[in-house]
Amino acid sequence: MTETYSNADTLRILRSVKTIAMVGASAKWQRPSYFVMKYMQAKGYRVIPVNPGLAGQEILGETVYGSLADVPGPYEMVDVFRNSEAALGVTQETVALAEEKGIEVVWMQLGVMNDEAAALARGAGLEVVMDRCPKIEFGRLNAELSWGGFDSGVISARRRRV
Repeated sequence: MTETYSNADTLRILRSVKTIAMVGASAKWQRPSYFVMKYMQAKGYRVIPVNPGLAGQEILGETVYGSLADVPGPYEMVDVFRNSEAALGVTQETVALAEEKGIEVVWMQLGVMNDEAAALARGAGLEVVMDRCPKIEFGRLNAELSWGGFDSGVISARRRRV
């Protein structure tokens, strides 16, 4: 099911969150999770990588944890960089830890949609965003996409008229 999210709600979420646990973070610079993590860090967020295969290592200056439960301290958002099927298990762990860790939002990346996971999270009082990227939404809602010339009329393949 495709969901729509108001700009106001998405912006409110992005402004309320300070710390993100990124499940499925990669140490490979060419992976989307890596550059989303790097971008969000540059925008002032603390992004904590969660990847059992890389636990104990570092990505972009942050220690990698094997599970959400292993992450010390609070975090407001879980960013799911796993496939749609895996989103349910991540959400189940998130719901179990929500009160202890202060989790308020389950955010599923582009292409990640799981209605059962969304219903579970919402039933536990969490906000849910599916099939969206926080990096893209941050840039779009803060007018940063135009810096790259997207939909701004600044960059064009047409020859300039003199």
